[in-house]
Amino acid sequence: MDLTSLSRALAVIGAALGAFGAALGISLIGSKAMDAIARQPAEKKDIRTNMILMAALIEGLAFFVAIIALLVIFSK
Repeated sequence: MDLTSLSRALAVIGAALGAFGAALGISLIGSKAMDAIARQPAEKKDIRTNMILMAALIEGLAFFVAIIALLVIFSK
């Protein structure tokens, strides 16, 4: 296995770990937000706003990881 194939394989593994981490992070955010809303129903709007903001930031990071992995895979 040459260095190019190894770097491409590692890029795919990195992209998979990035996607897994994003999915795990967003599920934890949703779960904790639902717990917080159950405890403080009056703060539902603020909790939901913060939840969506954090989920968007995590999705942005996952997108960045995927783009970097694609650049490594398709570079010459």
